[in-house]
Amino acid sequence: MNFDGEDLSRKPLADRLAPGETHVFHDCDLTEADLWGASLAGARFESCVLEQTDFRKADLDGAVFTGGGGMRARFSDADLIDASFTDVDLSSAQFGGALLTDATFTGCRMIGACLTGSRGTGFTVTGCNLTLANLGGCSFRREHIEGVRFDDADLAGCDFTQATLTDCRLIGARLLKTVFAQADLRGADLGDIDDDTRLRALAGAVITQSQAAAILAARGLTVI
Repeated sequence: MNFDGEDLSRKPLADRLAPGETHVFHDCDLTEADLWGASLAGARFESCVLEQTDFRKADLDGAVFTGGGGMRARFSDADLIDASFTDVDLSSAQFGGALLTDATFTGCRMIGACLTGSRGTGFTVTGCNLTLANLGGCSFRREHIEGVRFDDADLAGCDFTQATLTDCRLIGARLLKTVFAQADLRGADLGDIDDDTRLRALAGAVITQSQAAAILAARGLTVI
Protein backbone atom coordinates (compact mmCIF):
# COMPACT_ATOMS: atom_id res chain seq x y z
CA MET A 1 0.00 0.00 0.00
CA ASN A 2 1.29 3.45 -0.91
CA PHE A 3 0.71 6.62 1.08
CA ASP A 4 1.76 9.82 -0.67
CA GLY A 5 1.63 13.19 1.09
CA GLU A 6 -1.10 12.06 3.48
CA ASP A 7 -1.84 13.44 6.93
CA LEU A 8 -1.82 10.30 9.06
CA SER A 9 -1.14 12.07 12.33
CA ARG A 10 -2.71 10.66 15.50
CA LYS A 11 -4.37 7.83 13.57
CA PRO A 12 -4.31 4.09 14.35
CA LEU A 13 -2.76 2.51 11.28
CA ALA A 14 -1.70 -1.02 12.20
CA ASP A 15 -5.01 -2.61 11.17
CA ARG A 16 -4.83 -0.93 7.74
CA LEU A 17 -1.52 -2.55 6.85
CA ALA A 18 -1.88 -6.07 5.50
CA PRO A 19 1.04 -8.37 6.34
CA GLY A 20 3.08 -9.60 3.41
CA GLU A 21 2.74 -6.35 1.46
CA THR A 22 5.41 -3.69 1.03
CA HIS A 23 4.17 -0.35 2.31
CA VAL A 24 5.57 2.98 1.11
CA PHE A 25 5.08 6.25 2.98
CA HIS A 26 6.24 9.30 1.03
CA ASP A 27 6.15 12.80 2.51
CA CYS A 28 3.53 11.78 5.07
CA ASP A 29 2.80 13.34 8.44
CA LEU A 30 2.98 10.49 10.97
CA THR A 31 2.98 12.70 14.06
CA GLU A 32 1.83 10.54 17.00
CA ALA A 33 0.56 7.90 14.54
CA ASP A 34 -0.14 4.52 16.14
CA LEU A 35 1.86 1.79 14.39
CA TRP A 36 2.20 -0.39 17.48
CA GLY A 37 2.80 -3.99 16.40
CA ALA A 38 2.34 -3.15 12.72
CA SER A 39 3.62 -5.42 9.93
CA LEU A 40 6.11 -3.13 8.20
CA ALA A 41 8.88 -5.46 7.04
CA GLY A 42 10.58 -3.89 4.02
CA ALA A 43 8.53 -0.69 4.32
CA ARG A 44 9.89 2.61 3.03
CA PHE A 45 9.54 5.93 4.84
CA GLU A 46 10.63 8.82 2.62
CA SER A 47 10.78 12.35 4.07
CA CYS A 48 8.07 11.63 6.63
CA VAL A 49 7.35 13.50 9.85
CA LEU A 50 7.96 11.04 12.69
CA GLU A 51 7.21 13.24 15.69
CA GLN A 52 6.39 10.86 18.57
CA THR A 53 5.38 8.16 16.10
CA ASP A 54 4.69 4.88 17.89
CA PHE A 55 6.56 1.96 16.26
CA ARG A 56 6.71 -0.13 19.43
CA LYS A 57 6.74 -3.90 18.78
CA ALA A 58 6.41 -3.28 15.02
CA ASP A 59 8.05 -5.61 12.50
CA LEU A 60 10.41 -3.25 10.68
CA ASP A 61 12.94 -5.81 9.44
CA GLY A 62 14.58 -4.42 6.30
CA ALA A 63 12.66 -1.14 6.51
CA VAL A 64 14.25 1.92 4.88
CA PHE A 65 13.98 5.40 6.38
CA THR A 66 15.32 8.33 4.33
CA GLY A 67 15.07 11.99 5.35
CA GLY A 68 12.42 13.46 7.59
CA GLY A 69 12.10 12.39 11.22
CA GLY A 70 11.11 14.13 14.41
CA MET A 71 11.47 14.15 18.18
CA ARG A 72 10.79 11.19 20.45
CA ALA A 73 9.86 8.50 17.93
CA ARG A 74 9.32 5.20 19.77
CA PHE A 75 10.92 2.02 18.47
CA SER A 76 10.99 0.11 21.77
CA ASP A 77 10.82 -3.69 21.32
CA ALA A 78 10.52 -3.34 17.53
CA ASP A 79 12.27 -5.72 15.13
CA LEU A 80 14.74 -3.68 13.05
CA ILE A 81 17.04 -6.34 11.57
CA ASP A 82 18.79 -4.90 8.46
CA ALA A 83 16.79 -1.66 8.76
CA SER A 84 18.50 1.48 7.47
CA PHE A 85 18.16 5.11 8.53
CA THR A 86 19.73 7.78 6.30
CA ASP A 87 19.63 11.51 7.08
CA VAL A 88 16.78 11.01 9.58
CA ASP A 89 16.17 13.17 12.65
CA LEU A 90 15.96 10.65 15.49
CA SER A 91 16.47 13.07 18.36
CA SER A 92 15.34 11.56 21.68
CA ALA A 93 14.16 8.41 19.88
CA GLN A 94 13.64 5.35 22.08
CA PHE A 95 15.13 2.01 21.00
CA GLY A 96 15.06 0.10 24.30
CA GLY A 97 14.49 -3.60 23.66
CA ALA A 98 14.61 -3.14 19.87
CA LEU A 99 16.33 -5.83 17.81
CA LEU A 100 19.00 -3.91 15.87
CA THR A 101 21.12 -6.65 14.31
CA ASP A 102 22.87 -5.19 11.23
CA ALA A 103 20.78 -1.99 11.36
CA THR A 104 22.58 1.06 9.92
CA PHE A 105 22.36 4.73 10.84
CA THR A 106 23.99 7.12 8.37
CA GLY A 107 24.05 10.92 8.68
CA CYS A 108 21.34 10.87 11.34
CA ARG A 109 20.68 13.43 14.06
CA MET A 110 20.37 11.30 17.18
CA ILE A 111 20.81 13.84 19.96
CA GLY A 112 19.52 12.39 23.21
CA ALA A 113 18.47 9.09 21.60
CA CYS A 114 18.31 6.07 23.89
CA LEU A 115 19.70 2.76 22.61
CA THR A 116 20.43 1.23 26.00
CA GLY A 117 18.81 -2.18 26.27
CA SER A 118 18.63 -2.71 22.51
CA ARG A 119 19.18 -6.30 21.37
CA GLY A 120 21.09 -8.05 18.61
CA THR A 121 24.68 -8.57 17.50
CA GLY A 122 25.42 -4.93 16.74
CA PHE A 123 24.47 -1.97 14.57
CA THR A 124 26.47 0.56 12.56
CA VAL A 125 26.62 4.34 12.93
CA THR A 126 28.33 6.62 10.39
CA GLY A 127 28.34 10.42 10.26
CA CYS A 128 25.77 10.67 13.08
CA ASN A 129 25.36 13.15 15.90
CA LEU A 130 24.93 11.13 19.11
CA THR A 131 25.49 14.01 21.51
CA LEU A 132 23.83 13.29 24.88
CA ALA A 133 22.67 9.89 23.61
CA ASN A 134 22.38 6.93 25.97
CA LEU A 135 24.27 3.97 24.51
CA GLY A 136 25.04 2.14 27.73
CA GLY A 137 26.00 -1.48 27.12
CA CYS A 138 25.99 -1.32 23.31
CA SER A 139 28.58 -3.27 21.34
CA PHE A 140 30.75 -1.73 18.63
CA ARG A 141 33.31 -4.53 18.50
CA ARG A 142 35.47 -4.41 15.37
CA GLU A 143 33.32 -1.64 13.87
CA HIS A 144 34.81 1.13 11.74
CA ILE A 145 33.08 4.21 13.10
CA GLU A 146 33.53 7.39 11.08
CA GLY A 147 32.35 10.95 11.64
CA VAL A 148 30.33 10.30 14.80
CA ARG A 149 29.90 12.77 17.67
CA PHE A 150 29.65 11.05 21.05
CA ASP A 151 29.96 14.31 22.99
CA ASP A 152 28.46 14.01 26.49
CA ALA A 153 26.98 10.64 25.51
CA ASP A 154 26.58 7.85 28.06
CA LEU A 155 28.91 5.09 26.84
CA ALA A 156 29.01 3.22 30.15
CA GLY A 157 29.63 -0.48 29.58
CA CYS A 158 30.02 -0.11 25.81
CA ASP A 159 32.42 -2.47 24.05
CA PHE A 160 34.70 -0.85 21.44
CA THR A 161 37.18 -3.74 21.37
CA GLN A 162 39.25 -3.61 18.14
CA ALA A 163 37.05 -0.81 16.78
CA THR A 164 38.50 2.00 14.67
CA LEU A 165 37.25 5.53 15.30
CA THR A 166 37.94 8.06 12.54
CA ASP A 167 36.98 11.72 12.77
CA CYS A 168 34.97 11.01 15.92
CA ARG A 169 34.51 13.03 19.11
CA LEU A 170 34.29 11.69 22.66
CA ILE A 171 34.34 15.03 24.48
CA GLY A 172 32.68 14.70 27.86
CA ALA A 173 31.45 11.16 27.14
CA ARG A 174 30.75 8.96 30.18
CA LEU A 175 33.20 6.07 30.02
CA LEU A 176 32.39 4.05 33.13
CA LYS A 177 33.51 0.45 32.45
CA THR A 178 33.74 1.24 28.73
CA VAL A 179 36.17 -1.07 26.90
CA PHE A 180 38.57 0.18 24.21
CA ALA A 181 40.94 -2.81 24.19
CA GLN A 182 42.98 -2.77 20.93
CA ALA A 183 40.74 0.02 19.61
CA ASP A 184 42.36 2.51 17.23
CA LEU A 185 41.55 5.96 18.62
CA ARG A 186 44.17 7.91 16.69
CA GLY A 187 41.47 9.60 14.63
CA ALA A 188 39.30 10.57 17.61
CA ASP A 189 39.09 13.70 19.74
CA LEU A 190 39.22 12.23 23.24
CA GLY A 191 38.54 15.48 25.08
CA ASP A 192 40.04 15.94 28.54
CA ILE A 193 41.16 12.67 30.14
CA ASP A 194 41.34 14.17 33.60
CA ASP A 195 39.91 11.47 35.85
CA ASP A 196 40.78 7.85 36.64
CA THR A 197 37.56 6.43 35.18
CA ARG A 198 38.19 7.88 31.71
CA LEU A 199 41.85 6.90 31.86
CA ARG A 200 41.07 3.28 32.80
CA ALA A 201 38.66 3.02 29.88
CA LEU A 202 41.51 3.69 27.45
CA ALA A 203 43.57 0.75 28.68
CA GLY A 204 44.88 -1.18 25.68
CA ALA A 205 43.80 1.43 23.11
CA VAL A 206 46.05 2.72 20.34
CA ILE A 207 46.56 6.49 20.50
CA THR A 208 48.98 9.05 19.04
CA GLN A 209 51.94 10.64 20.80
CA SER A 210 50.13 13.98 20.89
CA GLN A 211 47.08 12.34 22.50
CA ALA A 212 49.33 10.66 25.07
CA ALA A 213 51.04 13.98 25.81
CA ALA A 214 47.65 15.68 26.31
CA ILE A 215 46.60 12.93 28.73
CA LEU A 216 49.80 13.28 30.72
CA ALA A 217 49.47 17.06 30.77
CA ALA A 218 45.96 16.71 32.19
CA ARG A 219 47.54 14.62 34.97
CA GLY A 220 50.02 17.38 35.72
CA LEU A 221 52.96 15.79 33.88
CA THR A 222 55.11 17.49 31.25
CA VAL A 223 56.52 15.45 28.37
CA ILE A 224 59.84 16.74 27.03
